[in-house]
Amino acid sequence: MKTKTIKYYSTNLKAPEVSFGEALLGGLAPDGGLYLPSSIPVLTTSELQSFSGKEYHEIAFEILNKFLGNEIEADVLSEICSEVYNFEVPIEKVYDRKYILRLDQGPTASFKDFAARMMSRLMQYYLSRNNQHLTILTATSGDTGSAVASAFHGLKNIKALILYPANEVTAMQRQQMTTLGDNISVIAIDGKFDDCQRLVKKAFQDSALSHIPLSSANSINIGRLLPQSIYYFYAYSKLASINEQVILSVPSGNFGNLMGGLIAWKIGLPVNKFIIATNENNEVPEFLKNGIYKLIDPSINCISSAMNVGHPSNLARVVALYGGVMDESGIIIKIPDLDKMRSDLYAVSVTDEETRETIKEIYRKFKLVLEPHGAVAWKGIMDYSEFNYSPGKPLYISLETAHPAKFEGELEAILGFSTPLPQSLIGLDQKQENYYSIENRYELIKDYILMHYK
Repeated sequence: MKTKTIKYYSTNLKAPEVSFGEALLGGLAPDGGLYLPSSIPVLTTSELQSFSGKEYHEIAFEILNKFLGNEIEADVLSEICSEVYNFEVPIEKVYDRKYILRLDQGPTASFKDFAARMMSRLMQYYLSRNNQHLTILTATSGDTGSAVASAFHGLKNIKALILYPANEVTAMQRQQMTTLGDNISVIAIDGKFDDCQRLVKKAFQDSALSHIPLSSANSINIGRLLPQSIYYFYAYSKLASINEQVILSVPSGNFGNLMGGLIAWKIGLPVNKFIIATNENNEVPEFLKNGIYKLIDPSINCISSAMNVGHPSNLARVVALYGGVMDESGIIIKIPDLDKMRSDLYAVSVTDEETRETIKEIYRKFKLVLEPHGAVAWKGIMDYSEFNYSPGKPLYISLETAHPAKFEGELEAILGFSTPLPQSLIGLDQKQENYYSIENRYELIKDYILMHYK
């Protein structure tokens, strides 16, 4: 059965509403804002309960069909879901009712696989209908780039250009991007992730590039966020009792992961609290505490590198969900409902020292190996459960976002041993890399795009 058509509006409120396909292929709204659905479909209680007996790809279809049912045939969407989600999604019990959701079993051993693979297939679907072509321009602090490179590699209608901060990704993350070639190009920027993100956004709004069809695979694209709502439902369906509320700890950098969770909550996931766990880039915890938003520029380089973000793009979406308006530069035009935000969201900033100690402690106590981002999330649970009493034994789920082997050097220094590589990461260091290094100047990126993408 076809669902109600859902339109997508810009958080800057100065662009016309568009279909999902238009938002997906456009990436950023023409007014510089980020797209959000104008209405969010809500699951019935019976639909939510039915998820307990479904596989991951089946839950993915049920959720995405709520949003896309008027744009993509059900059998086509079902086939895409089956193709995309063909890997395990482990859930590990730590103690009592505290669990870790490991999102690291995809082809690039990162949670970004869940969104990038679905997004690439959806884009290819829309483009192939009219034999259109598209260039993906995206910034990465690490795992986004590798997941996007893998997901879009070999697709005939799409080329991808990935910008990353030269000194703030691991060698393995870089190799995952730079060893593919074909329709994938990679540029190392002499700067921070926020610089890469600014370059990407500037290119989208540059009229001199308007003849080049550009889109993004960052979480600024709504096509990244909808798939990220699914793993919250999957974990809940395997662990929760009927109508039980869950406490979720989400490691947060550009806040796409949290936005996926908030969308899941709006769809009908029973959530008691979201724990926003950041590293030392604490601009959002400070905003929730004192109501003043001040970006961190340059961002602080922490061992949880994918979270080294001094101005999260998706904060504009979070603010919008709570009735506020924030522009792309971080200026708050309309204050959101801060009391409601503080009621729903618990924010904590975790230092590198605390991250390392958490990795040591959880291995010593439970023989579980966490990478830095997962350790930040777990520390969030420890802090919240210590200072916030909940009756009974509440259900906690902490998200781990990358395979520990991707941080081999750091973990070996902390734990004294190396984590075995998953099959997807074996042999990367033997492959030839191909990438460019460019100064942090927009004119240079613009010239590169004009030269290589026409």
